[in-house]
Amino acid sequence: MREQEYLEWETNCLAEFMNGFVEVLPPPTQSHQLIVAYLYAALLSFVNQAGLGRVLFAPFRIQLWPGKYREPDVVFMSAAHDERRGEQFWRGADLVMEIISPNDRERDEVVKKEEYARAGIAEYWLVDPQKREITVFFLQNGRYAIHGLFKLGDTAESMLLPGFSVDVSSVFDAPQS
Repeated sequence: MREQEYLEWETNCLAEFMNGFVEVLPPPTQSHQLIVAYLYAALLSFVNQAGLGRVLFAPFRIQLWPGKYREPDVVFMSAAHDERRGEQFWRGADLVMEIISPNDRERDEVVKKEEYARAGIAEYWLVDPQKREITVFFLQNGRYAIHGLFKLGDTAESMLLPGFSVDVSSVFDAPQS
């Protein structure tokens, strides 16, 4: 498939694109979606209060570079980078959050982490429902360094957005309610 065909393809499923190939991802679970909803609502509230930019959730395309698109679970673009926002896709992002899929942990922990760093995304939140922890990475010299590993009882904090934080226990308790 050509890149333009992918961009014109009308679908309501998660479908990522790389060098002519479309990868249709499995539908998320209820627990996954509840975690996404919690993080999206928390980030959206924080960003909107200060007018910092825009927050979206999957499925929405983020172009990492020409020919490469991902659909992060939650994505933030600062107002300073408004010109990179488009109707069909954004060119990059400032912060992405991914909930680790149990069927393919390596995709989120290794592949996407490397791709997001290569794309210059300043902050990457890796949310692990199995371990019930959140790792926040920040971009340093083109690679991600760990800002913090936050477990139950901790407060996960953003480095990019001072003052934005979430209670880790609440993130993982959300699916139980």
